[in-house]
Amino acid sequence: MSSFLDSMLARAKADKQTIVLAEGDDERTLAAAEAILADDVANLVILGDEASIRASSYKLDGAQIIDPRTSELHDKLAEAFLELRRAKGMTPEKADETLNDVLYFGVMMVKLGLADGMVAGACHATGDVLRPSLQVLKTAPGVKLVSSFFVMVVPDCTLGHAGTFVFSDCGLEVQPDAERLAHIAVMSAKSFESLIGAEPRVAMLSHSTYGSAKNDDSAKVVEATALAKELAPELALDGELQLDAAIIPEVGAAKAPTSPVAGKANVLVFPDIDAGNIGYKLVQRLAKAEAYGPVTQGIAAPVNDLSRGCTADDIVGVIAITAVQAQAKKAQEAR
Repeated sequence: MSSFLDSMLARAKADKQTIVLAEGDDERTLAAAEAILADDVANLVILGDEASIRASSYKLDGAQIIDPRTSELHDKLAEAFLELRRAKGMTPEKADETLNDVLYFGVMMVKLGLADGMVAGACHATGDVLRPSLQVLKTAPGVKLVSSFFVMVVPDCTLGHAGTFVFSDCGLEVQPDAERLAHIAVMSAKSFESLIGAEPRVAMLSHSTYGSAKNDDSAKVVEATALAKELAPELALDGELQLDAAIIPEVGAAKAPTSPVAGKANVLVFPDIDAGNIGYKLVQRLAKAEAYGPVTQGIAAPVNDLSRGCTADDIVGVIAITAVQAQAKKAQEAR
């Protein structure tokens, strides 16, 4: 177990939050729930067929198990959903049907304060997980878009923050323009600081370093870098940088000797989802890194997606991260 995961579990356990696990019909989800409950990390609500979940071999004592189709909460959540979406043409019949869906049911629990966050995606596509979140919870105040990141923990690695990085956006924004890329960079830096507790050093990645290649793709990253510096001038942020210049000290010193970030970046902002998705999976599979995510940033309350190739251990990590995000949200609201 990595020091990062140890930290997330300890922080979650210190101030327990209530997290909805929307996929109670998934074996990995139930295995993760058993581990979370055994270590008393979070309060859990597990959604799905109640009889099947209770008949499973997993020890789920202490969890609240709810079947959205038969729950006494169904009518209350459906009525609230109807009011939220009435202007969009929602009808009572459609609201009632929609709340049979575990994803909508879970998000509505978060909306009404019956839970602090939700984790899903082990057997649902990202769009299916995020659609109800955006319809119901919407974006956080002052945030222009929702994006995602992975926390990557690379074993036996001294780069980044002792082998820990944030990779963004690897799962949501497909082809962000310069303005959206700048917002992703700033949000990712804040997420790194909140979760890792260290200073973020943000590299805006490209196939070019400081103008070594000139084309539309590299120009987008140059523009995004300038915009991000305007949005958050206090950040250690630079670009455009090739990957080796961003994380290898010797290469950074040779290619970008005046950069405040080159050679020591710990937040890697990819120019598009192709680069980001390929990049995180290469590091996960070839370097045997732990990959936690995709973690969302920018939603008004923490709802996190999972890779459909995730393991039970991955889900444990994302549950803990979601709990820590919920703690941070409450702390911010209290200020």
